[in-house]
Amino acid sequence: QVQLVESGGGLVQPGGSLRLSCAVSGIPFRMYGMGWYRQAPGKQRESVASISSGGRTNYADSVKGRFTISRDNAKNTVYLQMNSLKSEDTAVYYCNPRGTGSWGQGTQVTVSS
Repeated sequence: QVQLVESGGGLVQPGGSLRLSCAVSGIPFRMYGMGWYRQAPGKQRESVASISSGGRTNYADSVKGRFTISRDNAKNTVYLQMNSLKSEDTAVYYCNPRGTGSWGQGTQVTVSS
């Protein structure tokens, strides 16, 4: 059974930074690509960033140059470093092992002055 535990969210001012973490268990983590997604109130869930099992990364245009996805296979954890945060980044952020329907509880990110 896949378990995903996201953490690191919070309230931050515009221009600030946060680092999200997602601890993964129940799958051979190093063999899976991982994605970060977000869902803002009243909007559909959208892809933010992904990282392949080999470390190749992809980003949504809206976060390119501001967000960085990374992974630590020794810790079964994927990270999302978020810099230069904007109000439109406010959402619940989720991680997801690619090709699975597994989701955690998410972590709330609120960007507001």
